[in-house]
Amino acid sequence: MDVEKSSLCNCVVNFLLEENYLLTAFELLHELLDDGRDDQAIRLKNFFSDSSQFPPDQISRFNSLRVADPQSLLQEKEAIEEKLAISEYELRLAQEDILKFKTELQKKAESPVTELRESNASVNNGPQYQRQKTDVSFSDLGPLKDNERRDLNCAVKEYLLIAGYRLTAMTFFEEVTDQNLDVWQNSPACVPDALRHYYYQYLSSTTEAAEEKISMLRKNESLLEKNEKLNHEKLCLVKNKDMAEGQISALNKSLESLKKDLKDKENLVQDLKQSLEHQRKELNDCRAEVTALKMHIEGSRLGRNMVATDVDHVQSLSLEKYKEEVKSLQMELEILRSNIANAPDYIVSVQAGKESVQMEEKVVVMDEEKSIIQHPVDAITRVVEEADQSLAADDNLITPKEVSEEYSVNPSNGSTALTNGESVSKQNVEPSASTILHLTREDHTAETASEKRGLQTIQILADALPKIVPYVLINHREELLPLIMCAIERHPESSTRDSLTHTLFNLIKRPDHQQRRIIMDACVSLAQNVGEMRTETELLPQCWEQINHTYEERRLLVAQSCGELAEFVRPEIRDSLILSIVQQLIEDSATVVREAAVHNLALLLPLFPNMDKYFKVEELMFQLVCDPSGVVVETTLKELVPAVIKWGHKLDHVLRVLLSHILSSAERCPPLSGVEGSVESHLRVLGERERWNVDVLLRMLLEMLPSVHQKAIEMSPFSSDPETTGTIFSTPFLELYAGGHVQLPAFEWLHVDCMPDLIELACLLPPKEDTLRNRITRFLLAVSEHYGDSYLTHILLPIFLVAIGEDALLTYFPSESHSKIEGLMPRTAVAKRLATMCILPLLLAGVLGAPSKHEQLVEYLRKLLVEGVGNQSTKCNAEIIDAVRFLCTFEVHHGMIFNILWEMVVSSNIDMKINAANLLKVIVPYIDAKVASTHILPALVTLGSDQNLSVKYASIVAFGAVAQHFKNDMIVDKIRVQMDAFLEDGSHEATIAVVHALVVAVPHTTDRLKDYILNIFPGGIVLFPF
Repeated sequence: MDVEKSSLCNCVVNFLLEENYLLTAFELLHELLDDGRDDQAIRLKNFFSDSSQFPPDQISRFNSLRVADPQSLLQEKEAIEEKLAISEYELRLAQEDILKFKTELQKKAESPVTELRESNASVNNGPQYQRQKTDVSFSDLGPLKDNERRDLNCAVKEYLLIAGYRLTAMTFFEEVTDQNLDVWQNSPACVPDALRHYYYQYLSSTTEAAEEKISMLRKNESLLEKNEKLNHEKLCLVKNKDMAEGQISALNKSLESLKKDLKDKENLVQDLKQSLEHQRKELNDCRAEVTALKMHIEGSRLGRNMVATDVDHVQSLSLEKYKEEVKSLQMELEILRSNIANAPDYIVSVQAGKESVQMEEKVVVMDEEKSIIQHPVDAITRVVEEADQSLAADDNLITPKEVSEEYSVNPSNGSTALTNGESVSKQNVEPSASTILHLTREDHTAETASEKRGLQTIQILADALPKIVPYVLINHREELLPLIMCAIERHPESSTRDSLTHTLFNLIKRPDHQQRRIIMDACVSLAQNVGEMRTETELLPQCWEQINHTYEERRLLVAQSCGELAEFVRPEIRDSLILSIVQQLIEDSATVVREAAVHNLALLLPLFPNMDKYFKVEELMFQLVCDPSGVVVETTLKELVPAVIKWGHKLDHVLRVLLSHILSSAERCPPLSGVEGSVESHLRVLGERERWNVDVLLRMLLEMLPSVHQKAIEMSPFSSDPETTGTIFSTPFLELYAGGHVQLPAFEWLHVDCMPDLIELACLLPPKEDTLRNRITRFLLAVSEHYGDSYLTHILLPIFLVAIGEDALLTYFPSESHSKIEGLMPRTAVAKRLATMCILPLLLAGVLGAPSKHEQLVEYLRKLLVEGVGNQSTKCNAEIIDAVRFLCTFEVHHGMIFNILWEMVVSSNIDMKINAANLLKVIVPYIDAKVASTHILPALVTLGSDQNLSVKYASIVAFGAVAQHFKNDMIVDKIRVQMDAFLEDGSHEATIAVVHALVVAVPHTTDRLKDYILNIFPGGIVLFPF
């Protein structure tokens, strides 16, 4: 089909060119190119690019023609049509002559076969031969008749529409003016798809038809083979698709089953959770009952009178201990029996009772009715004696086991008292078994009564306290704390205890610091007494209820309780419930509450059972470091950050996250300018929040520097030597480090990771961000203080020299670090200017500004300001002046800078004097009135008397800056005198400079200078052109 289309298209092209339908042919060329059929457009391109047919000067002239109005275009069209008709007529005559000549030449041709070969060769050799062949074929048929042309026109129109060349068809309609192409008269040539029929008829009537048909058949066969291959591939793909769909369905089924299993497991987990909660509830109830029983026992103990020391000791023993005691007594009884048989005199002496009651076994107690009973040991002894005296009376014998069991029913007597110094004989006290049982029952009754009285007292106290508290003065309510604590600790009902605990937390409406301390001490004491479970179930819920209280003092009490009650709960509660309370308090709107939350979180960390919550705590730490309140930030830096580092032992991770936060806070700000490639496009416009975040994060970095330094020392191989600890980072050590003999990640972090990130941050800060640049400078000075002069000279200084584009020796760096340090070197002009603007101030103030580098700083400044003036551009001068201005923010460098300035003032170099005036102008805000009088004004007066006008005008602007910042009368008088001298010159430019300088100073200066300005310019300064 492609060959057929190509042949039909070539026929149409030949026809259009033969019939001179050039506009249609030109439109067809564009549509063929749009369709990507470049091979069929070759002849048209060659035709229209022929300079003989379309001269370039004529085309350029046509392109330069002005756009005419429709009337002129119509007239030109009519004239062209007339010329075209004449040309067509002449062309037809010429074609007829050509046909005649061709007919004559054809007769002289050698043979038809040779003629056919020549025609084939002409088709292969290009458009010119093809055109000759077409002419020959037309000469064979003779010139086109009118009816033939009309049929061919209609066939071409039909082909263009079928092929989709609609724009070409429209142009063809306009070009064929002598025929209505929409109406095709009924003739033998009027058939559907006429051009194809004509083409097939032509093929069948020529010798080339056979060859073309064979080629078409071959192509058809190859296409059929390709079609079969495609069908086979399609079948394979369908099979693969079916297999894939089967696999997908199987996977879907397995996914559904997994989802179902997961859902069942989730339901099982929920059921287990519910059962766990139920069991916990039952366990809490059991614990509450145990607590009530313990309180019952304690109440019974309170109702008794004082007893003997040994008896009190016996009361405190458990039942197991009593059983052990009984067993020991039985053994002693056997020993006594054996002794009775062998030593009757000893028994008689015991019966006589001649000795006083001195031993612990002979303690005598007396009840309220003055009835006396003996210690169980005495009773047992007497029973043994009776058994020895009357062996026949088995009915009256009471075995030791019976006596012990009777006495062990209630081993303590609540209504007895010690009686010391009495001697009790066997004849006076000789109780029987029934007497002992009677006394035991009386003791048990007394215990029960005392317990009831204790519970009644606690109940009365619990009922009365909530009613009493509101009527007690606020400053004296803390005196009720012992009663409240006693009631909470001993009351058996949990609801009443919860009510009393609520009263404890709400004892004072808005407690101050001292009152909160008293309440908190009471809560800690209560937690110590009641144990972990009751602390979790009774005290912590009260903390949770107060967390959203209206008054910040109450929320502050909650924050304090989190840190102090944490050690009295189970470990798993500390990093779950208590951490959740602290986390919510960190979001509190009150600054004091957030500060207390920070303090108590630092106290809470050492009590965590594991490190599962480390990353959550680290996130909270960075959130608090960036808190908008300075008090919260200060507490976080001083307490929480050291606590997190000590607890987590992840200093490296904290440092990485810290540097990431610092850079991201600056990078997410919009650029200073949207023009790509400019210096301002690299700088960032920091908002108030971002500026605060970067500032506090740099403060955190400074606070962590001692920890970094200490870790570097601990990991150093020389840290164990006490003589070298102070100067551990000396030159020999750095030589070993550069040779790769020691691996020190903690030491490398500072100059391999931290310094490049700080340099990158500095390149994002505009010149006005002096606060942040000052913070970086203080960090650099602290580095030099901690690490020593060798580190500053051989490590820190080369990094910053490379960063501003100067050469530096990297001798003391390992070879693998050279590429990263050299990567800091600025490569482009914009990068060099950015380095001068942003990094040079840090080099001057933070590196060379160290006390040990004073002389080197003087040399470097002289190199910048004095020796390098002629080699610097104006922009570079301004950036260097701004760097020196930043250095002047540190008062310690003022004397050195003024010495260099005076060299510049007395120099003969004009540019140096102008730079001196500009520098004097920018450092005015950082000096006091005394320095201004002794250094600034004399230098400006010297510059103002210079003969060069540029120097003089620069000094006038500097005088205006002095007038703007100082209101001292002496300074103002000196400025007035100098301004008079400038005005006396009579120069218009000098007058304009004076006006500009004084107008800037008017809103900030004294009334005397304002009156001076009005006296000089009585007509008003607005008359001067600014």
